Amino acid sequence: MISTVVWGTGNVGRAAIRAVDAHPALDLAAVLVADPAKVGRDAGDLGGLGRCLGVPATDDVTSVLAARPRAVVYAASGDLRPDGALADIGRAVRAGAVVVTASVYGMYDVRGAPPEIRDPLLEAVSAGGGSLFVSGVDPGWANDTLPLLISGLGSRIDAVRCQEIFDYSTYEQEESVRNLVGMGRPMDYQPLMLAESVPTMVWGGQIRMMARALGVELDEMRETLERRALETTVTTSTMGEFEAGTQGAVRFEVQGIVDGLPRIVIEHVTRIHPSCAPDWPAPPEGGAGAHRVIIEGRPRIEVTVTATDEGENRSAGGNATAVGRLVNAIDWLTEAKPGLYDALDVPLRPAAGRLGRT
Repeated sequence: MISTVVWGTGNVGRAAIRAVDAHPALDLAAVLVADPAKVGRDAGDLGGLGRCLGVPATDDVTSVLAARPRAVVYAASGDLRPDGALADIGRAVRAGAVVVTASVYGMYDVRGAPPEIRDPLLEAVSAGGGSLFVSGVDPGWANDTLPLLISGLGSRIDAVRCQEIFDYSTYEQEESVRNLVGMGRPMDYQPLMLAESVPTMVWGGQIRMMARALGVELDEMRETLERRALETTVTTSTMGEFEAGTQGAVRFEVQGIVDGLPRIVIEHVTRIHPSCAPDWPAPPEGGAGAHRVIIEGRPRIEVTVTATDEGENRSAGGNATAVGRLVNAIDWLTEAKPGLYDALDVPLRPAAGRLGRT
């Protein structure tokens, strides 16, 4: 059994506890938390399993890493603390662990990663013998593994489009929704996530990886952005009120330009309420969210994926699929040599040993 630590118990960490518990090759060795109120609580409680796992949460990072776990699922957020997340991950790699995480956007594409992020991690690999694999859902499998897999079903490929279409009122990170994305803020407010070049920083790695896998050279990357205001004040069940005239919907693209045309596109359509921007793409059947891949060519192929978890919540479902991609890669990574890995290196494999397992 592969001793595995889950570091963080928020939206991603809850799903990580469940995924590690379900995996026949993994043994949950410890759960690390930052909130003092969570110290001592059982992992099964924190993961929403409805049963005890006999693993009390701790905030003692030093002791947990000193025990030399074979793997760490780093589930703490890096959105508002990128330097802190990078330091934590480097510490775990230096301790010899295989680390899987969605928290460091710059490492989704290892080859194109900025040296100031990649080089300290390479040094940690050299010093400790650990490994790192960074993936998620979007950025992640919805714009690397899935579109590349589907492209193999076509004869002629004209363009690849990956879409995330979501109602962000279902996303349990209100600070990010209101401040990073700008929902409910005045239209002259500049959200960090929508600032020029930031979408390319976050999703550009996926564009580069798809181009590499498809054997094409990128001329450049471009961004497009549209924002819509709410026409009426709306009240959401999770985040309260969003006033009329404030930002209610965002649509942007990161485009990989090949021979002067946008051939590889990652598009986000994000709303705080379905009444805003009704003419933009919507999830199927009026749902709260979906990921869609469209292969323009012959034949034209369109695949839409929805996932639900934690009470039919599609944001939680998306988080759970990101966790599944990461946790299910751990046993492969423990057999590979130490290093930095991306989605083109790590295979997506069947859920062997888990069919019908309770």
